[in-house]
Amino acid sequence: MKASLLAVLNDAERLLVAQTEPAELAALDEDAAIEFEGRIRRTRNKYVGQYRRGASAAVAEAGGRGKARPENKRAALKAEAFEEALARVSRRVAALARQSAAELRAERLAAARAAKQAHGPSVQEAAPAVDRKGPVVIGRRAGDGALHSPVSKKQRASTRAAGARQQAKRDSR
Repeated sequence: MKASLLAVLNDAERLLVAQTEPAELAALDEDAAIEFEGRIRRTRNKYVGQYRRGASAAVAEAGGRGKARPENKRAALKAEAFEEALARVSRRVAALARQSAAELRAERLAAARAAKQAHGPSVQEAAPAVDRKGPVVIGRRAGDGALHSPVSKKQRASTRAAGARQQAKRDSR
């Protein structure tokens, strides 16, 4: 972080910003990093609010918040310092979340593979009917598999086309 940004911070704020260094963040687990991100975000919001309130109070004589910035430079620098700190912590939280999601996905896949190997295929076996005509269907998928059949895809396309025709008819009036 720039020395000019650190110069405007007091000791407690410098300590908080120092905890956002990569070596410090590496020691945090996901929950601690999320809690720390909340602390940094609240501090950033505090200084952004102070900057905006101070600048808006000076709008009348300066003519705009941007023109009033030089008098409010300290609050703007503090807000910028905590914005950078928040960006570092947010990147770490995102990395930990991606890692956690990958681990969870691997666990779920391993559990699914174990269940499949222990119980065999998870399809419902249909008993052949005596008076039924046509081929006997064995191993038919239940549930979401029916949503992806060619017939259901054609029905959905037909419904969408009918809706589009009705809308076009309304729009042309």
